[in-house]
Amino acid sequence: MLLRFLLVVASLVLSLAISSDNRSTSCAGCWLAVSDAPTVEQSLGVNIHFIDPKPGEVKMIADAGFRWVRMDFVWEDTERQREQYDFSAYDRLLKQLDEYQIRALFILDYGNPLYTQGKSVRTPLAREAFARWAVAAGKHFSGRGIIWELFNEPNNRMFWPPVPNVEEYNALAEIVGQAFHAELPNEQLIGPAMASTDLRFLQSCLSDRAHHYWSAISIHPYRQTNPETAGNDYARLRELLDQIGSTQSHLKIISSEWGYSSAWSRMNEERQATTLTREFLTNLANGISLSIWYDWRDDGNDATEPEDHFGLVRYDYHANGSPVYEPKPAFLAAKTLTTLLSGYRFEQRLSVGTQDDYVLTFRRAGERRVVAWTTGTPHRLTIPEAVEQYSIITMTGVDGGQVQSSHGVTIDVSTTPVYVIPTT
Repeated sequence: MLLRFLLVVASLVLSLAISSDNRSTSCAGCWLAVSDAPTVEQSLGVNIHFIDPKPGEVKMIADAGFRWVRMDFVWEDTERQREQYDFSAYDRLLKQLDEYQIRALFILDYGNPLYTQGKSVRTPLAREAFARWAVAAGKHFSGRGIIWELFNEPNNRMFWPPVPNVEEYNALAEIVGQAFHAELPNEQLIGPAMASTDLRFLQSCLSDRAHHYWSAISIHPYRQTNPETAGNDYARLRELLDQIGSTQSHLKIISSEWGYSSAWSRMNEERQATTLTREFLTNLANGISLSIWYDWRDDGNDATEPEDHFGLVRYDYHANGSPVYEPKPAFLAAKTLTTLLSGYRFEQRLSVGTQDDYVLTFRRAGERRVVAWTTGTPHRLTIPEAVEQYSIITMTGVDGGQVQSSHGVTIDVSTTPVYVIPTT
């Protein structure tokens, strides 16, 4: 999507580097476990841009540990004649996803030349047609565990031309929500898939009735600063939900699109892997029920084009290869995280070291694992642990050796996370 650069510029006026901005550490509502959190691997997914995956592609997504994909569910492609719907392409996609127990988050998005001029849905006639189509899609795939996301970034003029209009979006959201509530009460509907953390737009959505039909609020918290700064944004969002009223405060928060391009200024593939790990860990430790990384694979090979390099794997497909796409370090980082923390849930952030230091514990039954890093300069810290021996695993799954514990585990931390795994 060409808007990535514009989104980042609009959403942040801070540093263009992966800096040591640690404002989120002072947030009282950040880094707290939630009681109904899913396990780590149930919480993570990737954006895709295809209906028909290449042979071996879905297997590779599953091998990385992802259990969700997010994909456009395009109105104009599935209703080419009025009130005649063809969802067969998505039937094919879901068949392949089902084979690997991957679930879908489908974006109900964009206009249809049968009813609209351009991508936005602005008239009563278009809204009614959109709602009929959305309900037809929901019925066709009912019971499949799909999350239906209402539109993509309606606060961005690229997707809601000529100018975003929250009243128009609210009108669409309410008619679709009412239809889902009446005819598909067991299907999950979320919104507004908001570009950046635009609280003014979101407050307007929440001041209307449309969100009453949603099971979650979805946002796209892009930034070129530290992922950890998103903790403040999530806390402000929850404060907004609390202010509006108890009927809204139950809504979960989903990060349905967020990534870092390895071709951004002062980024590279290794830093992309670092930010992926820290982004996912930040979301897990801030009660975000689902985190979707943008993007699954690179969109091209132009080294100077950031849009080409959000992927976890390279652009070129190798039909006879194993794997079929060449993994970038971020792929290895995702696989390491989902492998080492499979079945675990976030427990707490330990008060160890300084505010720059992030020491997160994850628990599965009686077992506890630790992930640690710092946003400051590399240094040594001690984690209070009772087990006598631990393995250190690097961010990309390399064995970092053994450490002994008496009154605590002393390790070296840097901006690259490491996993501390008990071995006895």
